[in-house]
Amino acid sequence: MRRLGSSPFAFPDFRGATRQLVLVNLVAYFALLLAQIAFRDTAAAVVSWLTFQPWAFFHGALWQPFTYSFIHFGILETLFELLSLWFLAGFLETYHNANWIYGLYAFSVLGTAVAGMVIFLVGSTIRLQVAPVPLYGCFGGVFGLLAAIGILYGDVEFLLFFAIGIKAKYMAIIFALIAVAMLFGSEKMYAFAQLGGAAAGLLYARSAPRRGMKFAFSEHWYSVRNRYYRWKRRRAARKFEVYMRSQGRTVKFDGQGRIIHEDDADDKKRWN
Repeated sequence: MRRLGSSPFAFPDFRGATRQLVLVNLVAYFALLLAQIAFRDTAAAVVSWLTFQPWAFFHGALWQPFTYSFIHFGILETLFELLSLWFLAGFLETYHNANWIYGLYAFSVLGTAVAGMVIFLVGSTIRLQVAPVPLYGCFGGVFGLLAAIGILYGDVEFLLFFAIGIKAKYMAIIFALIAVAMLFGSEKMYAFAQLGGAAAGLLYARSAPRRGMKFAFSEHWYSVRNRYYRWKRRRAARKFEVYMRSQGRTVKFDGQGRIIHEDDADDKKRWN
């Protein structure tokens, strides 16, 4: 584990991926707030359409795992989520680029939704009493960021509740234990979803390339594309060889589909 010195409580720079994530969620909050004032009935329908409801997802609402994190209710709850997002994402962005932060946040949000689906299915199968509450807010992404800091920079000290100095790994464990305790209450789905976001954050922090999943995907895509082009070039070379033999001429290509000139062949024989 990478060791860093203690860090006083101070919000990091408001820039890059951190700024964009916070502003997008903030704009979504005020847009929903204005919609509730101007179009109450329509806003209620939109909220029901965008929040994550596992029972609706299994009936075709496939967009909800991607949209629920932009739905926020309550000024204090939203303020706590966005300040936490600013602090945690800003800290991570000091050591990682924007693509890595975006990937971690998105993976954690999706992991939260997957955990909600799992406990809903398990509860329905074994008749466990799980209150089917809709999920909303970016709490899953926040938990994923906290888990990533705990696993990567666990020895960094923060001020819990602005007063208590605590290492990041212990802070992550405390919040995880609180979520576990909530599993024995009435908010089982919410608590399990939180743990799902944290688990997704841990998985991403352990397995994702340092430059982010987007960079890794683009590299893989270009590799696949280049292999396809090389295959097409070799196939065209074989067809051209057959055609030239039918014309009484011999043309040879190497394994990459590049023509071998007689001068090149003579040089190889001379040096070999």
